[in-house]
Amino acid sequence: MIISHISLKNWRNFQNVEIKMGERVFLVGPNASGKSNFLDVFRFLRDIAKPEGGGLQKAVNDRGGISKIRCLAARRHPEIEIAIHLAESIEAKPKWKYEIGIKQQSSGHRLPLLTYERVYKGNDKLLDRPDGDDARDELRLTQTHLQQINANVKFREIVDFFKSILYLHLVPQLVRYPEQFSATAKSGDLGDPFGRNFLERVAKMPDKYRKSRLKKIETALRIAVPQLKELKDIKDESGVTHLEAVYEHWRPQGAKQREDQFSDGTLRLIGLLWSLLESDSLLLLEEPELSLNASIVAKLPAIFYRLQRQKKQRIRQLILSTHSADLLSDGGIGADEVFLLRPNVEGTKLEPASSVKVVRGLLDAGMNLSEAIAPHTRPPNISQLELFE
Repeated sequence: MIISHISLKNWRNFQNVEIKMGERVFLVGPNASGKSNFLDVFRFLRDIAKPEGGGLQKAVNDRGGISKIRCLAARRHPEIEIAIHLAESIEAKPKWKYEIGIKQQSSGHRLPLLTYERVYKGNDKLLDRPDGDDARDELRLTQTHLQQINANVKFREIVDFFKSILYLHLVPQLVRYPEQFSATAKSGDLGDPFGRNFLERVAKMPDKYRKSRLKKIETALRIAVPQLKELKDIKDESGVTHLEAVYEHWRPQGAKQREDQFSDGTLRLIGLLWSLLESDSLLLLEEPELSLNASIVAKLPAIFYRLQRQKKQRIRQLILSTHSADLLSDGGIGADEVFLLRPNVEGTKLEPASSVKVVRGLLDAGMNLSEAIAPHTRPPNISQLELFE
């Protein structure tokens, strides 16, 4: 399934957003315009759907409370509202709709409370809260039915979809020296967003699939990384898994390096390719171009396209943020796939580039997509930065 439509009210930077989504979504905008915060709404839904180590209270508290996720531009309207449509394809009608409203308890412990929770299958409403039981016991509204196994039987497909959402923004230092950083997630947990346990995830993959996946990544690395000719996983004398690369060298057997000697770009590319191969669930990518050579970045959209279609019956949805003109220069990216974030005092506006009149005009005049949207991603007074003392 894919998310075919999303509606947000008072979520972080966004006072009011309603967009249709396709198989690929490229988020483009100035710094601090809300690209990461838009990605986070999908992580938020994943977190509340977890029956263990998750749920509404933890998802909100991990983000600093209602006051931190409620839009600063919101005025009288106190609720945060999220609505998601799930469909089998971009052409299909929604199979599922999930809607949730959240506000802060007016007194007492000031807990996050549901103002409503609704589930539709097609046109049939399967859940409509608050119900009579909720009215008699307000504490029931501190939990969603997504996180309750006994309550979500009829719509567990939604729960499974949210739980499978994958986000990985691999930080090379965490991969190289995981023991120097405090644990932030369970081993192998998809809630490990920065790759501290990345090598454990690699190790836990069944041997057949792990070797096959590393072989595919090796093929790409042999093209992208000079002298690299082999990538494999090994275990040290303590049984700890490492990645090892063999490079062409004057020695007949080549020179070997482990992950703590890999460049940032090599580690980032390995993490990116692993994520693309890991499953067919919704994948969130934040600035995948970081640490990568511009010529590699320019090839990423084509790689994304091919790997999104690696399974005949299912298309993997991809949502990513980027600042890279090289990535957006790919001629296969349509203006309806790129969404511009345009901040103002009333919150960030989010709209497809294809609906922005100025962008359409520049495209009609012969500019490529990257050139047409560039003026909308720069701070308006950027030329004054050079005067900074």
